[in-house]
Amino acid sequence: MDESLRKPGGSAPVHLLRRTVAALGPEHSHRARVSARAVIGIGLAVAVCAGAGLPLQATVAGGLVALLALFTVADPTARAQGRTTALLPVAGFPVLALAAFLHGQPPARDAAFLAVVFAGVYARRWGPRGNALGIFAFMQFFAAQFLGTEPDRLPETFAAGLLALAAAALTRFVLWPIERGAAPRPAVAPVGGRGLARPTTRQAFQALAACGFALAAGQALSLDRWYWAVGAAWWIFVNTASRGETLVRGFRRVLGTVTGLAAGLLVAVPVDGAVAPTLAVVACCVFGIFYTAPLSYSWMMFFVTLMVGMLYGLLGVLHPGLLGLRLEETAVGALGAALAVALVLPVTTHAATEVWIRRAVHCVHECAREAADRLAGGSGDGPEPRVAELELLLGRVRLSVAPLVHPLSPLRARRARARQVLALLDDCARQIRGLAEVAADPAASHDARLTAACERVEAAVHRLAVPARARIAPARGAGVPVTAAAEPPSSGDRALVHLHALEDALHQLAAPLHTHPRAAA
Repeated sequence: MDESLRKPGGSAPVHLLRRTVAALGPEHSHRARVSARAVIGIGLAVAVCAGAGLPLQATVAGGLVALLALFTVADPTARAQGRTTALLPVAGFPVLALAAFLHGQPPARDAAFLAVVFAGVYARRWGPRGNALGIFAFMQFFAAQFLGTEPDRLPETFAAGLLALAAAALTRFVLWPIERGAAPRPAVAPVGGRGLARPTTRQAFQALAACGFALAAGQALSLDRWYWAVGAAWWIFVNTASRGETLVRGFRRVLGTVTGLAAGLLVAVPVDGAVAPTLAVVACCVFGIFYTAPLSYSWMMFFVTLMVGMLYGLLGVLHPGLLGLRLEETAVGALGAALAVALVLPVTTHAATEVWIRRAVHCVHECAREAADRLAGGSGDGPEPRVAELELLLGRVRLSVAPLVHPLSPLRARRARARQVLALLDDCARQIRGLAEVAADPAASHDARLTAACERVEAAVHRLAVPARARIAPARGAGVPVTAAAEPPSSGDRALVHLHALEDALHQLAAPLHTHPRAAA
């Protein structure tokens, strides 16, 4: 049973919802819990703001603050999440005030917006907290344009933001504390570098160029809704690291926007701001945003676009022409992002992918080494933390090679190479998980053969890291199967099976990794 069901506190509806999402099974249960919690937190924030007598625009601003607090704060522990949530108003409210005071001064407003864009991306160098604070600051400036916030509305907007943050924190840490008692999630250290070689610095300049183009082109389309182009360009750069990733994300954003606008014509326009159906559709969209975000950027954008259409109807400004303008502004933002990653400090998909592949291979080696140490009677922590890190690294590899394996990619040889690398890395991960299970067996004992097998794994990793010394042929003794016995295999034999298979997969990786990316597979 889900541990959260046993925890005291919370209302009866929350307990009922917990039991409902727990019945979905482990594959979907976590995403469903996070999504349902977001609906509760944002709904509570909106209810509190409305109950406090705040006007509609301030209430909408409060709902957006709660959404951002629940969506962007992704620190590995609940304590760190609490600190980041407390820092959100420190980073965002001064930006909101700046946007309000510059509302009637377009040149200064535009310059300030671009400065926030650069700082928000640059802040990602400080990990999940910097990323959350940067996104929140950017979205506060964006929300000021979306809602037309002026200085006289700042007190009520600040009040709505604080109430919304309190509601989001109450939901996250008290009513439905999904992370409470869970092991800290492993974090993958960002790719390092100095100056323009640091990914966050390079991407800050790219985002600045993309948003500058989007701002100018967006204002040529509309002096009232230009900020949608800037928002599109900004969000395309979130969680991307290469030219290919950015282009694919831009395509998916446009695709999600087109489908969301079509749904808006069918749903938002007929509803025309009626409160009850609008709130129901918005709640469904919030659930959809959180549920699909880890899986599909296109689906997430579908729900975001439909939700925005419903909010425009609630604010009384929705019409079909506005939805068409939204599509044009999104296309302009995607074009700005594409030009920026192609012309400003470009990083190829191959270069970005190689970094993550090398890190994954190194993690495979560390997992094997620590498992062997545990099997030899060592007192270390064992390979479990490294196994969790390997899963994250493989996820990052898949994200990085996504442009190469995309069905629309015309580069057939590179697509075949990328698929081969992914299959071999997945095989490595399977062997590492099996090895970790053997190492966790209390009956596992020292076996001299394991030391030799681990040395061969280390040699295979070394050949991958040093292309000049690479040898495609396996080392002597690699991949030798363990002789089957009538009795159940011992822990040492099972570990040898995994180590031999791991060594074989690493040797096979040498071929694609040491071949030019444009060479035929």
